[in-house]
Amino acid sequence: MATKDDSSIWEQNKIISRGLTPPTAVQLCYENLNGSCVRTPYSPGPCLTLYAVFSFGAVMAVCGNLLVMISILHFKQLHSPANFLVASLACADFLVGLTVMPFSAVRSVESCWYFGESFCKLHSCFDVSFCCASIFHLCFISVDRYVVVSDPWMYPTRFTVSVSGGCIALSQVLPIIYSSSLLYTGANAAGLEDLVSVLTCVRRCQLAVNQSWVFINFLLFFMPTLVMITVYSRIFLIAKQQALRIERMSNQTAKSADSYKDRVAKRERKAAKTLGIAVAAFLLSWLPYFIDSIIDAFLGFITPTYVYEILVWIAYYNSAMNPLIYAFFYPWFQKAIKLIVTGKVLRENSFTTNLFPE
Repeated sequence: MATKDDSSIWEQNKIISRGLTPPTAVQLCYENLNGSCVRTPYSPGPCLTLYAVFSFGAVMAVCGNLLVMISILHFKQLHSPANFLVASLACADFLVGLTVMPFSAVRSVESCWYFGESFCKLHSCFDVSFCCASIFHLCFISVDRYVVVSDPWMYPTRFTVSVSGGCIALSQVLPIIYSSSLLYTGANAAGLEDLVSVLTCVRRCQLAVNQSWVFINFLLFFMPTLVMITVYSRIFLIAKQQALRIERMSNQTAKSADSYKDRVAKRERKAAKTLGIAVAAFLLSWLPYFIDSIIDAFLGFITPTYVYEILVWIAYYNSAMNPLIYAFFYPWFQKAIKLIVTGKVLRENSFTTNLFPE
């Protein structure tokens, strides 16, 4: 993230850009602290609206992804290497809603950071980590879908629980190592010392990221994205070929085993399509932010604050989108939600419930 307007003059420009009338007296985040950041609050109406929108996103991210995790971990029928990856992705999105979005909401609306300098770095570390974790998960999920669609009979021997566990470990651990080493060593602000010293004020939590690390962040987003686009292009070509083959076979007398295999293949293609939609939603949510961040870094942080906040929250809202996608496209998830919400999962042997209608 790039450092945004922190001097009193820049803060007044932010007020104007938000369409607000500058207050008669300058408001500070902390009235009794020297060097406190200038506070540029919204009027009560927009303030309540923004808090409602941001809170709704956080609640959806927490509750929706919690339902996904409970569904996959509770019901035995959903215990598969691929679904464990989906549950791990839901965990990353759940943590965004729990540890990132609530505090970012206060920062975005109040233009002040009230949670301490130490938690500022930790919050930023969470932000970077879970973003990277999401894209790594989605990349591994796309490869998994490619294997199951292209070679379904060999799939069980190729993508095992241990392989899935390795993908989950890489997706969760590597982003934490990357973000903590970047932020706690100060490498992100190398070369920006003069800018940071000029714009630093008490109780601000916006990170300065130099051009080199902005470019690296963009590559961490772009390279997995390229893999996912390539893989899903292949998946849909294979799925189209399989659909034509099944259509030809349906005109002939098929054995029951073949009929069962066709149903399984159809279900796997539908899963690939649904996860493809989830990938597309992720890219549409995060691509504007990453494009803006790299342009901003090379042009001297020219993005208006309100535009930056909009892009950030579009990206955050992606953490609430996947459960909605699953609920819309997956009948098993709809059934699992009903069982969880009604408390039927507490019944004996509820984990053996059949969630897949034939």
